[in-house]
Amino acid sequence: MTESIATILLVDDNPGMIQLMGQLLRGQGQLRFAPGGIAALKQLRSQPIDLVLLDAEMPDLDGFGVLREMRADPELAEVPVIFVTGHSDPEVEVRGLESGAMDFIAKPINPPLLLARVRTQLRLKRLSDELRANARVDALTNVANRRHFDEVLSREWRRAEREGTPLSLLMFDVDHFKKYNDRYGHPAGDGCLRAAATVMRELVSRPGDLVARYGGEEFAMLLPNTEQDGADLLATRLVERIRDLAIPHEASTTDAVVTISVGVATRAGLEPIRPDGPQALTECADAALYAAKHAGRCQAWTQLLGEPGTLRPVQPSRETVTP
Repeated sequence: MTESIATILLVDDNPGMIQLMGQLLRGQGQLRFAPGGIAALKQLRSQPIDLVLLDAEMPDLDGFGVLREMRADPELAEVPVIFVTGHSDPEVEVRGLESGAMDFIAKPINPPLLLARVRTQLRLKRLSDELRANARVDALTNVANRRHFDEVLSREWRRAEREGTPLSLLMFDVDHFKKYNDRYGHPAGDGCLRAAATVMRELVSRPGDLVARYGGEEFAMLLPNTEQDGADLLATRLVERIRDLAIPHEASTTDAVVTISVGVATRAGLEPIRPDGPQALTECADAALYAAKHAGRCQAWTQLLGEPGTLRPVQPSRETVTP
């Protein structure tokens, strides 16, 4: 696996200090620069950053204020910060460490010390990222697990509310899966779930889309910035692709092969703000999934969040789907 290049954000209101640190850290990663705390937060919220070297004293928003904002933001809370300060007072260092800084570097900067501490924090960040990535994956199917799905759903819901964009959720499970396990055995059942998960991953191509194992034989697919029509097309394609696998299921009362049922829920872009949004979207998709099962399985049903009267079956289509 190719190791990704780290991105380091240098924050200081002194252009000379920015230039010096940039020269010393050349080759350690992709360098970004911010002349103050407010500009630093803007960059942090617009692109992934692996390490921040942060001046403690700045006129607009000092380093302590930046760090406080970062630790309060779930998307920035794990980004490591090294304070760079001209203070030699131990109380300042203690305050920084208690606020969540990982390390301190005193001005004037000692080049070998700067390089050593930056390399240490980047190495720790890589290890931490690997551990978190492993903790987010379902071991059987190699898609996201339920915990990671819940985290991403909450984050994407907040983003959709903030930006006024649509958000779609597909919930689906394997029809008559208990009968499949009883007939063919659990190892075959595991293989069936892995095959279904592979199809799901192949059908999504955007970086923001997420496929997750929700529990047992149930899966979820989260589609940010996707209208109902796009989600419906993907749902029908998913039903067709799983059936096309032609995995025998002689115990099924729906078909002679493995099939799935799908429920689609969509938050419209102008949906009013609601604190129970993630749970409501999941319940909406669950209701559509229940309708698909009640109608005979091996099909998809859809509805708009907050509009029960929109619940309807999705018409099958053999179109290629790019949501």
